[in-house]
Amino acid sequence: MTITKYDTTIQSKKQVTKRGLDVINDPRLNKGTAFPYNERDQFGLRGLVPPRCTTIETQVQRVMGNYYRKTDPLEKFVFLSALHGRNECLFYRVLLENLEEMTPVIYTPTVGLACQKFGALYRRTRGMYFSVEDKGMFRKMMDNWPENEISVIVVTDGSRILGLGDLGANGMGIPVGKLSLYVAAGGIYPNRTLPVLIDVGTNNQDLLNDPLYLGINKTRLTGEKYNELMDEFVEGVQDRWPGALIQFEDFTNDHAFYLLEKYRHQMLCFNDDIQGTGAVALAGLLGALRIAGGKLEDQKIVFLGAGTAAVGIANMIVAGIVEESGIRPEEARKQLWFLDSKGLITTRRGDTLKAHKIPYARDMEFIPTLTEVIRKVKPTVLMGLSGQANSFTETVIKEMARHVKRPIIFALSNPTSKAECTARQAYTWTDGKAVFASGSPFEPVEHKGQMYVPGQGNNMFIFPGVGLGLVACGAKKVTDSMFYTAARTLAKRVTDTDLHQGTVYPGLKRIRQITESIATAVCRVAYKEGLATVPVPDDILSYIQNQMYHPAYAVYESDS
Repeated sequence: MTITKYDTTIQSKKQVTKRGLDVINDPRLNKGTAFPYNERDQFGLRGLVPPRCTTIETQVQRVMGNYYRKTDPLEKFVFLSALHGRNECLFYRVLLENLEEMTPVIYTPTVGLACQKFGALYRRTRGMYFSVEDKGMFRKMMDNWPENEISVIVVTDGSRILGLGDLGANGMGIPVGKLSLYVAAGGIYPNRTLPVLIDVGTNNQDLLNDPLYLGINKTRLTGEKYNELMDEFVEGVQDRWPGALIQFEDFTNDHAFYLLEKYRHQMLCFNDDIQGTGAVALAGLLGALRIAGGKLEDQKIVFLGAGTAAVGIANMIVAGIVEESGIRPEEARKQLWFLDSKGLITTRRGDTLKAHKIPYARDMEFIPTLTEVIRKVKPTVLMGLSGQANSFTETVIKEMARHVKRPIIFALSNPTSKAECTARQAYTWTDGKAVFASGSPFEPVEHKGQMYVPGQGNNMFIFPGVGLGLVACGAKKVTDSMFYTAARTLAKRVTDTDLHQGTVYPGLKRIRQITESIATAVCRVAYKEGLATVPVPDDILSYIQNQMYHPAYAVYESDS
């Protein structure tokens, strides 16, 4: 007996030779109580599910009732993960209909805690693990994955999970969460996604001592052997799934920049922490300038933090300044100042700077503290990517407000516990003058009768649309102009109503429309730059919409 699964939104079908409990136990085939009676007869399901045949709408109602009985975010995370492992279509239907509410549960900030407790919470496998113990076998191992068509791979080595540091193999929660958003927000088909963890060990001694830790019990591999392992993975993917997009996620700075520069010119890949974060921050800054006024090239921007995300944002802002003003990149960089853990990054500091910091080193005297830098520079924009909670003190924020009418303050560190300041602090300490955004969500704040709704600079505004566009047009590589275009497209989706509330990002309820717009814009750039392999469609937007997955039960038919 063969099941033919027809997708109604794309011209493809999938045949699976399963019957009875094997159908129910397959999350990609299971409909639970929604199996119609003819399918129950065809595939030996009578008696294996309750007699009444229900709709997916009723199932969603039941799921949400149980979901709201959970009071703890981690409990909700576990509940949704269990649903994902039981009925994939229903999981995505629930997620898509409640995306604004559930994103903080399936991704940041709750996913950080879930990663920390990954070994204790582990129920069933999802994705693939490649460890240093498997060296030389990666390509053969890839044949164990049953899907021959993979569109998007999200891969991490678990070395820098959010702001939590080295979590080793526990970092698998990040690729799983990111790909759930690719499906729900971006319409990538679930069976064409693959989460990957490259396990090269961990330097987290607590994990090495934890009997429930599921990664290899070794300290981290480094140097040339690490690079060889990544080469083996990338080469294996190109052979097994040619054309698949690889998204690098949560690598430490030294590896993140190196891997991106090494592979970006030869294959379809990007680093979301560098390029995705850069694009979403630039979009937020463009939105903030619609409130505060002024041109991008005239802003003085101070960064607290000089890691992967910070430099990625800076690079994107520089690209935006170049695009809008026509000045050279080295001139655009003069509008940016960086502080790391030692203080202002300058050429006179006397230490050896890492390569990614050098372009932003100032030729000026060293200044040790953020407050002193603000007094000296008088910035209009303050970007927080330090991972240091409460580092935007009352003194810092009031100093910002002293010399600029509408200070733009972005506290972008994740998760919420790592934010440089809260939304309430930013609004209160500036008497409501701040234009605020954060990396993790904050509740609306009422100040002197005015309700402020802080925007969340969530990368899911960018990467699903970019990924969908790249896959849809068969792009050969990813360019900075694609991310700049994505940022501009996102900024245009912010309404006057949003801006009136102080919100510099659109609501997540519109995420699919935002994704369609960004994917369309990315396709246009790919065609313009000669990087697309799919013929230009008559209507790119309609073509994009027809590529998107919609969680509805398919019709199963037997071949006998």
